[in-house]
Amino acid sequence: MKKTLLSILIALFLTGCSKDSSRDDFSSFDRARLHSIGLNKPAIDFFDGALLGNGGIGAVVTTRPDAIVIYFGHNNVWDIRVAEDNREKVKTFDYVFNKVKSISDTLALLTDDPWYAEYSIMAAENYRKPYPRPFPCGSVLLGFDLRNAELLGHKLDISNGLCEVYLLTSEKKKLTLRLFTDLNSDKLWMRLTDENGNPAESIFDRVRVMPDPSTPKEFPAYSYMEDLTAGALSFRQVLPYQEPDEYDLKKGHPKDKAFSLAVKVKSDLVKTSRINWDGNQESMGKLEASITDKSGFTGYVSLEEGLNSSLPEVPDNLPEPAVMDFESSLEKSTLIWKEYWNKSGVALQDEFLERIWYNNLYFLNCAVKEGVTTPGLFANWSYNNIGTAWHGDYHMNYNTQQPFWVTFSSNHLEKNLSYVSLIEFLMDVSRRWAKEYYNLPGAYFPHTGYPVDMTMNPYPVPHWGWEICETPWAVQGLWWHYLYSGDKEYLKNRGYQPIKESVEFLVAYMKRPEARGPQWNDEKYHVFPTIPPELYALRPGFKYNYDCTVDLTLIKFIFKAYLEAVKVLELKETEASLLSDVTDILANFPEYPTAQSSKFGKVIVSVPGEHDQVVYNVPNALISVFPGEDHGLHSDPETIELVKNTFLNQQNEGGNDLVFKNLQAARIGMLDLEKFKRQINYSLLPNGTAADRAMQVHGRYNDFGNYGFMDHMGVWFENFALPVVINECLMQSYNGSIRLFPKWPAEKDAEFHNLRAAGAFLISARMRNGKIENVRIISEAGNKLTIVTPEGEIVRDTKKGEEIIIKSF
Repeated sequence: MKKTLLSILIALFLTGCSKDSSRDDFSSFDRARLHSIGLNKPAIDFFDGALLGNGGIGAVVTTRPDAIVIYFGHNNVWDIRVAEDNREKVKTFDYVFNKVKSISDTLALLTDDPWYAEYSIMAAENYRKPYPRPFPCGSVLLGFDLRNAELLGHKLDISNGLCEVYLLTSEKKKLTLRLFTDLNSDKLWMRLTDENGNPAESIFDRVRVMPDPSTPKEFPAYSYMEDLTAGALSFRQVLPYQEPDEYDLKKGHPKDKAFSLAVKVKSDLVKTSRINWDGNQESMGKLEASITDKSGFTGYVSLEEGLNSSLPEVPDNLPEPAVMDFESSLEKSTLIWKEYWNKSGVALQDEFLERIWYNNLYFLNCAVKEGVTTPGLFANWSYNNIGTAWHGDYHMNYNTQQPFWVTFSSNHLEKNLSYVSLIEFLMDVSRRWAKEYYNLPGAYFPHTGYPVDMTMNPYPVPHWGWEICETPWAVQGLWWHYLYSGDKEYLKNRGYQPIKESVEFLVAYMKRPEARGPQWNDEKYHVFPTIPPELYALRPGFKYNYDCTVDLTLIKFIFKAYLEAVKVLELKETEASLLSDVTDILANFPEYPTAQSSKFGKVIVSVPGEHDQVVYNVPNALISVFPGEDHGLHSDPETIELVKNTFLNQQNEGGNDLVFKNLQAARIGMLDLEKFKRQINYSLLPNGTAADRAMQVHGRYNDFGNYGFMDHMGVWFENFALPVVINECLMQSYNGSIRLFPKWPAEKDAEFHNLRAAGAFLISARMRNGKIENVRIISEAGNKLTIVTPEGEIVRDTKKGEEIIIKSF
């Protein structure tokens, strides 16, 4: 043992209970305030506006030269209709497999076969319907006369979610409209003040509530309420449970849902008229009125949702908006934000990366919380057709999982509980599909899912619906939750069963005679047939349809997780049969497919027989690094060389790689931070979020395409995971060994507080002048601690709740 390592060990044991006062004054809440998001001009576009939310309600504050327009959505509000036609025509896996097996392998595409082409069209019919989808909840407009005021811009304080819209009156007085979402209720508060925060004379002359223009014509017409003397306007929309050809508009359905959006201001409202462009008198229409009281402006917007039968016909809880209530709600919400922020924090000598870290954790808190429907692709912000691409659904081959990757190391496990709830919700349809379609035990998770009643796979088209990787991928986050929390009660009551049932399906699938036998010329259990994510689809002769890297690495991951879960929960006797099968398969497991690159040597590829020049959509080649966690900085030198060669060789077309590929790079010490920053900057929109943008041709994109075609599809929830890439540069722990600052440049000072490590450790540390110091470790579960230092490993047992200080490395 080197002398330096010995001194570290002595320091560790001697200072195990000491305090480090230098950290007591760090406030992530204060740090977040440094990274506001704003625009010094009217934010006229949906993607220019400020994003607010409480995990349920979402609001986009946009500004025009003559008005402020706020768009509303909610994670619980969906068009809940779902098509489940062609159940009998879809038939079973065995039927389709045998039909495909009989198709000539000389065809260029499987769809060149008439039967398969027709079958694929039929199987996709349900998904081609415009529903289900997130349903926009309408918008509220506050208008003013341009002769009286000018709109200057806005600023969003992410520390507490307070948006300030700046205006200048004709008398050159500065005014501020302050807006925020209440974190305890689905309400958005508004108050106008002068530049010193005092009440100001109102410049708003009208208010309008606007139902969403994308509301289907076949929906029941919305009802509305105008209580002008009470300063209230609202509408109520029923969301039918059944498809149009089944739904009775008069009778409705017991499972119909509904929502209402109401605005209430502290002023009487009146209907007025104006001379229109044609020179004719035009009266205000429904849900629009003039504001009479100019002495000040305070108001709120309230959103209610639920079963149609339970939601009042007219909002019955609209108290008078008061300044005291505004301030009280802001104070309470700020305390909740402070608690959220102070779970973890960073201070980086890289302003851009620090801003990305705080901005995206702000968006995460706005978008998701336990007890509310898990967000789909575009979370809780929507308007018209924004937020409805791909139904805004759950895509289970990375999109749904990715935003929750950040919850573990960022110490926000409470956010991952929403994902756990989603998997619990999907278990019924997954069990059904395993039994009815595959005739196998356990649970098979569908390619796509919705937060509505489902009894069959929404997308049973084989060329994507047969991605076997999606089943272990779906439950991986449930194991991570235990790994990072050490919570055995959670594992017993929520995590274990979905993992077990996924393993049951995978074992049965790999033990089928088609997946093992003399036709393979080996004794291995194979994954067959299957499909690599977003590549090749199902091929004639099943070329590229077996033993995909993503299948192998995720199945191996979840098998090992299952073995460990059985050990932790002491279930060895009751699980003996499945344990035996899992152990046998792991002992006879296929190798990762590789190819030879003339430039980089041996590299991993996505599927056997693949060449080395493939342009991937999802970064398939390095998936054994992440999320597979089979390879990484812990690997032997030969494997490290292999994955580094693979990284250098891998080509990605973009759209799905901003977080994914760069996280893989960080895990093997290959991330170029400056290049990463440039890619983020390339993808940034004015609202501070990162879109999914294309990067290159020769995959699915061509020279005539718009590389930003996904920008305005919606707010990309998945990219809120960007902070996890930064976390991995500061601290890694995926295999149980903690590495501090493994990919952070020594010339840039940095510190982090309470990042969460596997094994249920909270880690804080600082790098100053290239030296690691002030390391603090809190052991939440009393697990064995392993820290990798430049001189070697520190290994020691810990006690639950123990705090350990290492002054420096």
